[in-house]
Amino acid sequence: MPNPIATFDTTMGVIKCEIFLDQMPITASNFIDLANTGFYNGLHFHRVIPDFMDQFGCPYSKDPKSTRAGTGGPQDGTYKNLKTGGTETRSNGGNIKDEFAAKISNEPGTLSMANTGAPNTGGSQFFMNVVHNNFLDWFSPGESKHPVFGKCVDKDSFQVMVNISKVPTRDDCPNTPVMMKSVTVA
Repeated sequence: MPNPIATFDTTMGVIKCEIFLDQMPITASNFIDLANTGFYNGLHFHRVIPDFMDQFGCPYSKDPKSTRAGTGGPQDGTYKNLKTGGTETRSNGGNIKDEFAAKISNEPGTLSMANTGAPNTGGSQFFMNVVHNNFLDWFSPGESKHPVFGKCVDKDSFQVMVNISKVPTRDDCPNTPVMMKSVTVA
């Protein structure tokens, strides 16, 4: 069965990404569950940096100027692992366990799990790489460990990612909010 495709409908255009359910089932299933429940709809990109990445997925970013944007996650609970059929857990502020399974580099156009830098602190936030950020690979020698769980499927999608990264900002937050109108997975 082919991997699912997520469609990110933003105020700056549409981004389509393959979600690597086959290689990263814990992280991918978490993302798909959140997308299917509407968690991401109406949130804003809260951190964008040209020649680096676009960060998204904090529930506090519903208010695009919230000073708490970047600090939140989903509710604690459970979700279904769509590959194994098992039950996975979100705990300690909606965090999932780190999934260091597939060695997929943080290349341009990839989706990568954000975290606080401490183990097992990923939840709903992720970022879209617009350059090769291999120093963020979980298998690199550095301290940052960010597993990749998807990648854009076409040049138009990647161009939207790049365009978002280049909007004028103050403290990395877009001056004109960039909203995620909806995320659907099929």
